[in-house]
Amino acid sequence: MTTLDEQLAKIDEEHKKKKQQLIAKNELKEARKLNALLKGSRAEDTRRKILAGSLILDIISKDEAAKNKFIPQLDKYLTRDDDRALFDLKPLEKETKKPKD
Repeated sequence: MTTLDEQLAKIDEEHKKKKQQLIAKNELKEARKLNALLKGSRAEDTRRKILAGSLILDIISKDEAAKNKFIPQLDKYLTRDDDRALFDLKPLEKETKKPKD
């Protein structure tokens, strides 16, 4: 037969486990909420970029002066060759590495 102290210790241990489970469950719930907010925020950011880009493309397709002003900015901004190709920009020259002495 177990003593009262042993029974109380067992109950205390069960409560600790239950408390840890509840805390973990709550943390997971909060993490999911945060993830959903971040995902929504990224989606909104992507949508803004698409819409702003559509506007710019429309403007430069109709206005040669705007195109002449915007393309040089893209030339400075874009670094990836595949991105540059989308705007008929030449690939950037690759820097040659100098041999170490």
